[in-house]
Amino acid sequence: MNARDLKKFFVDFFISKDHAEIPSASLIPENDPSTLFVSAGIQPLVPYFLGTPHPYGKRLVNVQKCIRTGDIDEVGDCVHHTFFEMLGNWSLGDYFKTEMIPLSFEFLTQKLNIPVSKLAVSCFEGDADAPKDQETADIWQKLGISPQRIAFLPKKNNWWGPPGVTGPCGSDTEMFYWAATLSPPQVFDPSDSNWVEIWNDVLIQYFKNNSGVYEKLVQNNIDTGMGVERTLAVLNGLSDNYQTSIWQPIIKKIEEISGKKYGVIATPPLRGKQSPQSGKRNDVEIATSMTPRNDDIKSMRIIADHLRAAVFIIADSVEPSNKEAGYVLRRLIRRSIRHGKILGIEQNFCQDIAQTVLDNQENLAGFYPELDQNKNRILEVIGIEETKFRKTLNRGLIEINKLIIHKKNLSGKEAFNLYQSYGFPLELIEEELKKNGLSLDIVEFNQSKEDHAKQSQTLSAGKFKSGLADNSEIITKYHTATHLLHASLRKTLGDHVQQSGSNITSDRLRFDFSHTEKLNPDQLEKITNLINQQIKNKLIVTKEEKHFIDAQKEGALAFFGTKYPKIVTVYKIGDFSQEVCTGPHATNTGELGTFKIIKEESAGSGKRRIYAILK
Repeated sequence: MNARDLKKFFVDFFISKDHAEIPSASLIPENDPSTLFVSAGIQPLVPYFLGTPHPYGKRLVNVQKCIRTGDIDEVGDCVHHTFFEMLGNWSLGDYFKTEMIPLSFEFLTQKLNIPVSKLAVSCFEGDADAPKDQETADIWQKLGISPQRIAFLPKKNNWWGPPGVTGPCGSDTEMFYWAATLSPPQVFDPSDSNWVEIWNDVLIQYFKNNSGVYEKLVQNNIDTGMGVERTLAVLNGLSDNYQTSIWQPIIKKIEEISGKKYGVIATPPLRGKQSPQSGKRNDVEIATSMTPRNDDIKSMRIIADHLRAAVFIIADSVEPSNKEAGYVLRRLIRRSIRHGKILGIEQNFCQDIAQTVLDNQENLAGFYPELDQNKNRILEVIGIEETKFRKTLNRGLIEINKLIIHKKNLSGKEAFNLYQSYGFPLELIEEELKKNGLSLDIVEFNQSKEDHAKQSQTLSAGKFKSGLADNSEIITKYHTATHLLHASLRKTLGDHVQQSGSNITSDRLRFDFSHTEKLNPDQLEKITNLINQQIKNKLIVTKEEKHFIDAQKEGALAFFGTKYPKIVTVYKIGDFSQEVCTGPHATNTGELGTFKIIKEESAGSGKRRIYAILK
């Protein structure tokens, strides 16, 4: 089975169960400061779990592209990825656990041909916030899952959400597949790594409020998640995700450029309806697939993962920078280059890997239109960043040599400054020191790195402490104000202005837009006055659902076109503004107060940024 087959099986199955397919949302959350990237299929759908009707109805299915950055340092093993695809289906106040669990069982056992003997499940054990989910366990037993294969686990294992400090959440039930060649034990032990989680049904029926209390939602919802990369490896009898057809073209290109070998490919992909456990592997193959032979394999995985993620991030209009999503992108590209050096690659190579990602139909080019539409820009951005970083590495060499001349050994703090400021890899620092008969205080280096990570986490926690998921009054006002600001910028500066991102907290709004020149005081005053006049006019905010094409013809702003479904929600603010959006919005501009711009600055090449408050 390949990735395209798996995705088609999943989507077609739920379409046959009266679900409507929706396109993947952009990797960049729209008007949501709770995270830099979309990391789960539910993220773009949060308003609909709170009762807002979805244009496509109550039953949805899709393949959502995701980025998770919390464990970038874990990438390099067999299973972690920065970019991945998530298969998901949703019930928005329609069916619940008594319908969803049988659907999951049917898909696993009849569509993927996994025998019941290879399955186990977990359920929520209950706590002070919600009771033990015996009902879910009973449903699984009726379907044929032995009670010995059902584990009750705490919130850290079997609870999802909320996506921010507040928001929708609920217990979940997870499905596990026995991946080893030995017969599965009768009793399910969740700590046994041979049991691989392949699907998760989240039973969303609670809302965590600002006081930390879990309240019942107005409707019960279903949110599921099945990772394409992990599931594909499991179904093909592979313990190393990078040996699937998703990754192999990229790995082979890295082998070609580096002259190094990744390792022996284990069991070949299965054909037709053959069950995933029927492939047999000998002990040598298992050992080869599970244990990297050397650090070269780890570096190949990191390069493949990071550049694949970079391609998708750039396709969604992010460019390398020293802030937020742009910083993550820069780190991914630079870390790839560093690991290229470990493999002995001294010439520019990242564009060649990116081209392989774009050319590989298994690796999604063509499936996501934005990859084809932005192909030239993707390659250009990656090439420029690689050239720039190689110059930075050369400056780092100069700096380290300056330190070496004056010192017997390099302190951990000095080494970390090189690592942080120049992206100079620890391996290269140690190599340069070794050439000169010097050593590094690795304990102090690791402590400096840990202190920096803690500081970054603290800053992030403060920055992302509020999100649209809470639908609070102030967040709603600020979100409505971004629509007024967008329209005012276009009326003042011209129709070339397009929103390129926003960030809203309870204290202010931040709005990024396309424009090449710094705004002068007269322009800022004109924009401010125009907005405050609309607030003074007490314009009515209305909502209407219509075909996306019709919305565009009528002048509704929508600059994330590839992610919009056929039916969209359009918000109009009098005759002053209309945009495709999901909310939340005030009902009248008179509720907003007084708008004031507090800062205007560059947000990167060809982009400007405005910070504003409501008083």
